[in-house]
Amino acid sequence: MILNIKTDDTNIKYIAERVFFKSIDLLGGLDKLAEYRTLTWLPSIARASFAIVLREEFLKTEDEIAQFLGITRNTVRQILRADPNLALYKIEHLDELTEEEKKQLKVHTAGGIAKLAYKLIKSGEDSQTVMEYCRAMAEKITQQCDAPWTYLVLKNIKGLHYPIKDAEILKERLKHINIKGISGEEIANKIEYPVKNPAELLKEIKDFLTAKGI
Repeated sequence: MILNIKTDDTNIKYIAERVFFKSIDLLGGLDKLAEYRTLTWLPSIARASFAIVLREEFLKTEDEIAQFLGITRNTVRQILRADPNLALYKIEHLDELTEEEKKQLKVHTAGGIAKLAYKLIKSGEDSQTVMEYCRAMAEKITQQCDAPWTYLVLKNIKGLHYPIKDAEILKERLKHINIKGISGEEIANKIEYPVKNPAELLKEIKDFLTAKGI
């Protein structure tokens, strides 16, 4: 993370980091931030991610959040009251703003983007960058495991966006593989949706095979 925030609560950090990375996606990725020379926004986004998580997940007060993050109560209030729709509008029209206006956006925009990012990850739409990293790591690990079908599945779902809401796109990706005598297309038709991430997909397939007694 960008901030040197000390906490023993790994759950706070875990959720806040998911919000942080999703916020980066919403802002167009690091390449877009670099293009607009707004990489200095990253600490503000990190603080806003923690603030939103502390309020929404842990019901912390403004004073408690301010103490946790080492910022003023007024800054916390600005983050928590930020309008996500207005933040997105300003991001979309960033090239029309002056340098001074861009500097003023930090707290308000970071708060609005973090709010939206939090809402999206709670509905299963984590950062695509994080999802692809998790898939790649899982693929690397499963090359050595006793279930070769897991490696085949992970290899064929590279680049998929989550959540997967229905079978169609998955059927297309798995149509060339066979899992323990059952076609990938058939399995894609039988599992439960939405699928929020690669790990959940593997679990759904495993549960299906177990139910079939395979």
